[in-house]
Amino acid sequence: MATITLDKLVKSYGKARVIHGIDLEVRDGEFVVFVGPSGCGKSTTLRMIAGLEEVSGGEIRIGDNVVNELDPKARNIAMVFQNYAIYPHMTVRQNIAFGLYTTKLGKEEKNRRVEEAGRILGLTPFLDRRPAALSGGQRQRVAIGRAMVREPAAFLFDEPLSNLDAQLRAQMRIEIKALHHRLGTTIAYVTHDQVEAMTMADRIVVMRDGHILQSGPPMEIYDDPVDVFTARFIGTPSMNILPGREADGRAVADGDGGLLFGIRPQDLLVREGAVAADALELTGTVTAVEPLGPETLVHFDLAGQPVIATAPARAVPEVGSQVSAQAARSEIHRFDRKTERSLGRRR
Repeated sequence: MATITLDKLVKSYGKARVIHGIDLEVRDGEFVVFVGPSGCGKSTTLRMIAGLEEVSGGEIRIGDNVVNELDPKARNIAMVFQNYAIYPHMTVRQNIAFGLYTTKLGKEEKNRRVEEAGRILGLTPFLDRRPAALSGGQRQRVAIGRAMVREPAAFLFDEPLSNLDAQLRAQMRIEIKALHHRLGTTIAYVTHDQVEAMTMADRIVVMRDGHILQSGPPMEIYDDPVDVFTARFIGTPSMNILPGREADGRAVADGDGGLLFGIRPQDLLVREGAVAADALELTGTVTAVEPLGPETLVHFDLAGQPVIATAPARAVPEVGSQVSAQAARSEIHRFDRKTERSLGRRR
């Protein structure tokens, strides 16, 4: 195992800079997930760590070694891609063993590692089958197994679940996290899916336009986002952002003032009756409802601003009706309207 350190890391293509001097340390044994929209630089960063992209400036260290000039095979890392990159003419056993092709290990040690990887990944019954006979999830396990047998200092995952259906993605999230607990190997993982980031990471790194906006444990980023972009990107459904002001210690979402109020749909509750003294009340016309079983998402229009709130599963308002929703003061995030930087919550 090893730390991965990025020190003022820069990547440029000609005159276009896409990574702007980022600093980060992935600690030994840590599971770090890079998340952000397409084009934010997360995959480019991972490919620089792997040695698949040249570094334009700064340093990458794996353990105590600067690896900027090292070939990928000399970095003691293993990478798992979204397209599996397994060979259809080889058996599962041969595909997993391919990761050891260039090593000087003896035949017995190679066989031991392949058998062990197969056992850990639940592939033992399939070792002599070809990939065409496997499900998508099983093929992804084969790709992980090929990386595992090399016993690398760190694993790099580049959107490995994006080609799987929703059920398989959920299953593989659990399996990869369990594998990390078992092996304890450093993992740097890239995804655009914030659900993957929230459920798998020890630490999330949010990127945008080649910059790191925020780095921290999942719930820290969820509870205390540093800016509007992070607030909207982390959390499903996305946080409501409403322009407004404060008057007499209360939030007023009337479109005036220098603030933006952020309210997560789970904290904006459809209800009738008196409004709490420090609560924010929003009223509008229902445009859509989404029953989710234990609760229902209620979409409504607030003077041209779309808002999402939560209602009890058995108390669903009709489309076209008027609805009132309330958020407690402690659940309202405040952002500067000009900079979109967080001003914190009023507790």
